[in-house]
Amino acid sequence: MKELDFIYKRKSVRKFTDEKVHREELMEIIKAATHAPSGKNQQNWHFVILNNKEKIQEIAKLVEDKTHQLVKTADDEIAKDLMKFLRYHTLFKDAPTLILIFAGPYKLSAYNALISAGKVEEADRLLETSTAIQNVAAAMENLQLAAAALGYGTCWMTGPNFAAKEIEGFLNFSKDGYHLAAMTPLGRPLDQEIISPQRKDINEVITIID
Repeated sequence: MKELDFIYKRKSVRKFTDEKVHREELMEIIKAATHAPSGKNQQNWHFVILNNKEKIQEIAKLVEDKTHQLVKTADDEIAKDLMKFLRYHTLFKDAPTLILIFAGPYKLSAYNALISAGKVEEADRLLETSTAIQNVAAAMENLQLAAAALGYGTCWMTGPNFAAKEIEGFLNFSKDGYHLAAMTPLGRPLDQEIISPQRKDINEVITIID
């Protein structure tokens, strides 16, 4: 359907031109992100935006250093895996803008009710839904769709989160109860012909109950 074309414009972009992201468009992209749904409308997200390329590259260096640090104490198989994905964990280093999304706490009253009722297993299962992260994920999806609609490229990233402590320290960003959840580079795609990976057949991922 033509009305849904904006969805299919979104691709995972890993190479960018040097063109800066226009501030007005950047603000529109973030505004679109904040219009995502969130449980109880808690909007437990915060966006840290970096437009300084030197600082972006410094964050990539932090991820690289943490990788090499972990490799020293990991067994051969794990070390090999860490090094294999290092270039993917730092692909944001040449983007003109980096957006880091922080997730805040989410008040889950049903959890406390289940605990009070002695239903610990059900309470633990409720936590598995990770509502706080679902809210942030919805915002990220809105952000990426808006960016694509304006001709920008993004790449949803959680791989660098193992260096979250170092990244948060470098940013000197602190908001009570918030932690780094994901990040995305933002910029004009260097390659306009980006092919999406194969998707599972729709019949494989649905169950219809009439």
